[in-house]
Amino acid sequence: MTEGIQRVCVVLVDRANYGRLHPVMTAIKADDHLELVTVCAGTMLLERFGLAEKVVEADGFNVEGRVFLEVEGSVPVTMAKSIGLGIIEFSAEFQRLKPDMVLLIGDRYEALAAAIAAAYMNIPLAHIQGGEVSGSIDESARHAITKLAHLHFPSTARSAEFIRRMGERPDTVHNVGCPSGDYIRRLDTDLPGDLFKHVGVGGNLTPDQPFFLVIYHPVTTEFGTARQQAQNLIDALHTLSHQTVWLWPNIDAGADDISKALRVYREHNEAAWLHLVKNLSPTTFQKCLKKARCAIGNSSSFVRDSTFSGTPVVLVGDRQLGREHGENLIFVASEKDDILKAINFQIEHGRYPTSTLYGDGTASSQIVEAIKSFVPYRQKSIIHAYSNS
Repeated sequence: MTEGIQRVCVVLVDRANYGRLHPVMTAIKADDHLELVTVCAGTMLLERFGLAEKVVEADGFNVEGRVFLEVEGSVPVTMAKSIGLGIIEFSAEFQRLKPDMVLLIGDRYEALAAAIAAAYMNIPLAHIQGGEVSGSIDESARHAITKLAHLHFPSTARSAEFIRRMGERPDTVHNVGCPSGDYIRRLDTDLPGDLFKHVGVGGNLTPDQPFFLVIYHPVTTEFGTARQQAQNLIDALHTLSHQTVWLWPNIDAGADDISKALRVYREHNEAAWLHLVKNLSPTTFQKCLKKARCAIGNSSSFVRDSTFSGTPVVLVGDRQLGREHGENLIFVASEKDDILKAINFQIEHGRYPTSTLYGDGTASSQIVEAIKSFVPYRQKSIIHAYSNS
């Protein structure tokens, strides 16, 4: 790093990224020894995903860089091509912005592109949420980023141990918890009564009444099955016809099939119970998750963020297979009857106790202090190579 104030480039590649990095960005911005540089990329910049970049700016953050990298198609080849384009574009932005460190979170392929660019440009790379087991190609991307990163901020004790077993230097591995917990714990669940009149399309839902929250993304390693899996979930929810807020899927291969299943259903059914939303601000989303009668789908937010609120969760399919979770979560197959049975169980059970599995709500301050005390190094080696054992 350079002397004096350190320029930390936070890369945001989708709405979930921003929701978890928001408290970290706030902490960096407030520190006199650090300068926040924000780069928005991927679906953060696309209108059909709610143009989340505008939410970042509305929250008071300057967006210094933008990386357009998504190749249209939502099939495996477009994901692979997007990574290649992303490496080129991130390299250009890093060259222009000259950060002292790049900070990434999670397992997105867009983040992998940024990690490759930073590593080959000798820019120290910090990674949040490494070491987790999560299923799909995302897990491979996560571990690849870990092996490129110089500073690690896992969210659980098990993840920290896995990173050390991968040969990373123990002094660079800091088990800080998940940053989203820094503000989820403090949130109330007050939502404007007319929220869904101004956000999304579909049924006129009332947030004061019990509702389900649904997110269902494609499983890229099961490409070709997303349409039927989504239909099974729709059929289960149709049977209940309970007011439901459903966020559109991400851009991964198979996403168009999920979107098509939703559109066809709405064309042939009145569906007054269903309201579709492109994006919610981090605070509004977390309030919805915290208030939801049950969260249903396969988003990592339902695994991780729900532990801070005790929201009942029905996790559908294999997208998060192997991920650590609280007692508030039930795994089910992507079958209508299984989904229905699990939802009914969770409704009857009600809320669960909160958990500290993913931290105690102090992740952001720990991350900032570790960044400030970090001594940069370029050459990475598997630490076992220097062990006497």
